[in-house]
Formats: sequence, structure tokens, C-alpha cells
Amino acid sequence: MTIALPIGASSNQLLLNSWDAIPWKKADKVIKRLQMRIAKATREQKMEKVNALQRLLTSSFYGKCLAVKRVVQSKGGKTPGVDGVTWQTSKQRMQAVGALKWRGYTSQPLKRIYIPKKDGRKRPLSIPTLYDRAQQALWKLALEPVAEERADLNAYGFRPMRSTADAIQQCHIALSQKTSATWILEGDIEACFDRIDHNWLMENIPMDKTILGKFLKAGFMESQQVFPTTMGTPQGGVISPTLALMALSGLERYIRTQFKSRSSSKVNIVTYYDDFIITADTKEILQQKIFPMVVDFLRERGLTLSPSKTRITNIKEGFDFLGHTIKRYDCGKVLITPSKDNTETLIKNLRETVKSMRSVTAERLIYTLNPKIRGWCNYFRHIASSRTFTKVDYHVYQMLARWACRRHPNKSKAWSLRKYFKSQGNRNWVFSDTVTHKEKMKTISLFAAHKVSIRRRIKVKGAAHPFDHEFKDYFELRKKSLNILWSGEKNSP
Repeated sequence: MTIALPIGASSNQLLLNSWDAIPWKKADKVIKRLQMRIAKATREQKMEKVNALQRLLTSSFYGKCLAVKRVVQSKGGKTPGVDGVTWQTSKQRMQAVGALKWRGYTSQPLKRIYIPKKDGRKRPLSIPTLYDRAQQALWKLALEPVAEERADLNAYGFRPMRSTADAIQQCHIALSQKTSATWILEGDIEACFDRIDHNWLMENIPMDKTILGKFLKAGFMESQQVFPTTMGTPQGGVISPTLALMALSGLERYIRTQFKSRSSSKVNIVTYYDDFIITADTKEILQQKIFPMVVDFLRERGLTLSPSKTRITNIKEGFDFLGHTIKRYDCGKVLITPSKDNTETLIKNLRETVKSMRSVTAERLIYTLNPKIRGWCNYFRHIASSRTFTKVDYHVYQMLARWACRRHPNKSKAWSLRKYFKSQGNRNWVFSDTVTHKEKMKTISLFAAHKVSIRRRIKVKGAAHPFDHEFKDYFELRKKSLNILWSGEKNSP
């Protein structure tokens, strides 16, 4: 099989028939350079140059390699589409790289499945074939720099080098002062992925219109029948988050045109994909001015607000945003804590896990629970979570005490607890087990939530994005500082 040489590479630099021989660091570097050129052309409003650079990127060998790599290494990399094809071997992946061509490309229907939601309803999930996912990943590489240039300063969802922690820190900045806004419009866009208007996307997304149309009009297969897609982007599509980000970009700038002075109205906007909050000094500003502007902005894109999740709240009552509760207490201080629903969901999940593992060893139970507890704690370690972490530890202790007693019904409760709960240093009642590791005895322990140190998140600069050369050093320093900041638990060096 003959594959085109990569841009900037000679034949003696790469064994083109070997997936493992691809120089991934160089591939990242080459594509990042192209993406920076696309971002610069977008800033300069040179859209013809943007189109030319996008064609160059989507035709490049390294771009195709990175697209295939993203698909096969994702969580759904082993989940096939309607064709049942997966790419497991090096040969299959190299064949996929050679087959990625946007000229003459035709998309296949999406495989439709349904996943349950918290309220009992089911959310449709449309899964493209791996080939279609790779095509989308390739064009995402070319479109993402444009999306970053057009994104609002305080938009944090589906953007590289940004997270929910940055969005929550911006909420704290906007609401924590004594003179800050006291009223909040909590907004939630109803079925955002499923209802974005295709005409708006075709007119406003700067990429090859033929390719974009095939992504949007692929249709979906359900019960052996193919149904057309007339609106929305597939929730299982690689490029869908970027399209949704671009559709929602501009809301902050649109509202700023009417409220240029922040000090008088105290209007601030924080968005994370289809969830957002808008602050103001009075309830009337939100009701009479801002709410109609948001409705008009979304209507143009075929979207509407969810009536059940959109409300206007006073900061003293508190509100939930991205799993956090933000509230101003009587002392005048604004505290951000893990929401009650989120905490209860974790405890319920842990309880079900422990109940389902009644007969396993303590070692396996520890290895199962630790990632769940550690991941949840790391998500909330940048806010006032100490009390909640202690509460989680208490509930976990109760679960494991019952587990130990059920495991040994013929022994006393004291005997069962002594078998599994040990003292370690200045800590008592530590759930642990002794295992053999590399022919040596090793003690493993349950992760303790209360040992996670609380450290304030350093919010990313609003104008910064990784495709602007001006912020290259900024992101390198930021990455190093965050690695140091989040390393270890309490008392870590």
C-alpha cells in the first residue's frame, strides 16, 4: 500500500508501513504550527488563507495520523458504528490513515443508541463509524483554531487548556466581593446538540461546506431503518463539541454591547457549553433586558432555554452550577461547596459498588473504590470542600464496616473491624489489606478524602488559547505550576 509522504518529511525519516514508527512528537509540532497559522489568519480576517491552510492540514500525513490516533485511543475507540469495523492492529490503522481523503468523501449513517438520564428519560446517542470519526477528528484539528479565536473570553466548555475549575473560579471572582452582583440568571439550553440549526451552521462555520453538510446530513440507523437528520449535531461525533462551541460563541460579546460598563450593572457571563450564568445588580435587569437578549441570540441558532432549569436567583439563596453550590452567607462571605445532589450521587454510587462486591477480597475492593473517591475529590479540591470530604469518609467507613461484618457472619463485629481496619501513623481505622507485590509484602489502604489538600485554582487568562503564539510561554509555565500545585495530598512536598 502506498501512502503519501508527510509534509516536511523525507522517505528516510519514517517507515510508512509501521504505526509504531510514527514520530508523534514531531507530528504534534507540525500540526500545531499549522493550527497557529490558521488562528493568526482568523485574527487578521484572512478567510481565504484560513481555507487554504485548512486544506493543507486535512491533506497532511501527520494530520491524518493524529486523527486516527485520537479515534483509536478514545474511550469509544473499540465501539464500532453501523459497519461493525474497528481498528485494532497497526496495519488497520495505517490503512485508515491512507484512506482518509476529503475529496469524494461520503459519510455513513450513525448508529443510534439510548442512554438513561437522571430524570428517567433517555438521551439519544448517535455513533459514527470509525472512518467518519477519523474524518471529523481531522477537520476538528483544522477548525479548532478558528473556534478558539471566536470564543468568548469566559467560555470554558469543550476548550483546550480550560476546565470547570476555571469556570468556577470566574464565578468566585464575579460574586465574592461585597459590592458584587447579587442576582444570577441560571441558564440551561434545552437539547443543545440535537437542535442546532443546520442552516446557521452551514452559513457560519468556516470549513469546507460539502464536508460539513455530509457530517450534518449523515442520518441515523435505528431498527434496521435509516432516518434523515434535519437538525442538530450527533452527540457521539468528534467534531460536535467544536460546532456547538462555535454556535454559542458570541453571547458574551452580544450582551456586552448593551452593558459596556461592568461597574454600573455588574453584568458578568460565565458559560460552560450549554450551562451558563449571568450576573446583574438587580432582578429587573435580568428579567427585562438580558433574558430577552439571550432568547433572541439562541432563537437565531434554532435553540431555546429549558423552562425547568432556567431561573433567576439571589446569591443569598444560593444556586448550583457545574456540580457546585455557590452561596453568600449571613456573614457576607461567598462560599463554593460541592452540591448536595453531587455528593449524594457519589455516596450512592460507592454504596452500590460495595454492595455488589460482597464476596471479593479487600484488595480488590480498595483498588475499585480508590479511583472513584480520588477522582471526585480532585474535581472539588479547589473549593471549600473539607467538611464534605470528611462527610464522604464517614459514609465510606459505615459502608465498609457493614461489608466486613457481612463477610464474616460467624465472627463478632469487633473481630471483623480489627481484621480490616488498622492504624497507620497518626490515623486510626484505616481500611487496608496486605498483598504480595514483586515478591514482597505490601500494605495498601483506602484513599482518604479528607487528606486531599484544598488549593485555590489559578484561573486561565480570558484571552489566552494554545493556538496564539503570544501565549506559548504562558501555557508552558501554567502547566508546570498546576502540576506542582496539584501534586500530592496534605503535607506533600
